[in-house]
Amino acid sequence: MKNAFRFKQFEIDQTGCAMRINTDGVLLGAVAGKNEAANILDIGTGTGVIALMLAQRFPNALVDAVEIDEQAALTATKNALNAPFSGRLKVLHSAIEDYLPEKYYDLIVSNPPYFVNDLKNPEHRKGVARHTDAHFFEQLLERVAAMLSRNGRFWFILPLKQAQNIVDMAKLYGLGMAVVLHIHSDENKPEIRQIVCLDYSGQPAHHHNLYIYAGKGLYTDAYKVLLKDFFLAF
Repeated sequence: MKNAFRFKQFEIDQTGCAMRINTDGVLLGAVAGKNEAANILDIGTGTGVIALMLAQRFPNALVDAVEIDEQAALTATKNALNAPFSGRLKVLHSAIEDYLPEKYYDLIVSNPPYFVNDLKNPEHRKGVARHTDAHFFEQLLERVAAMLSRNGRFWFILPLKQAQNIVDMAKLYGLGMAVVLHIHSDENKPEIRQIVCLDYSGQPAHHHNLYIYAGKGLYTDAYKVLLKDFFLAF
């Protein structure tokens, strides 16, 4: 299938999805965690890849995923139904501000849009997937704070500036950094992304570095270890 991406335990059809599978998403799906998570939420699921990775990693968890784009939500639903853990996955076509669950989540993840107030992409649906405005992160945090259990964790991946904006705003909701993964292309390149975990614990944050490449076309052992349960090549 032209638009299919095969993982070890499931397959992702990317048909009709403005944002396709990328390094940001798979890294978040491999890293985000919470001990004994029973209820997990993926905000802005796109193809559903992060939700599926979390369903694989947490075999006892129920995973909900919300997606504002109707076509992407339909594709993610199809991908979830075709997965071996389909009975624990549910995809909903909804904006996060309209999503009102009757439970709290132990683990919430998001790979959100990040071009705040930049020139919008001329292809509208891709613009929705990648661009946002200054109020989006505030709305996101408001909903996360309302849905996250007191012992829960919220993980996201963003470029440095946008990640810091969320960390600063999160303080208003009593959320602080618990883990920060600083992502570099290689040891000689500056940091390009941060995976941040927020929680209510108030404990000092643990900082780690991840280098994707060891050389031209060669992945680091750390990157391969993270994704070995998912990628056929590893």
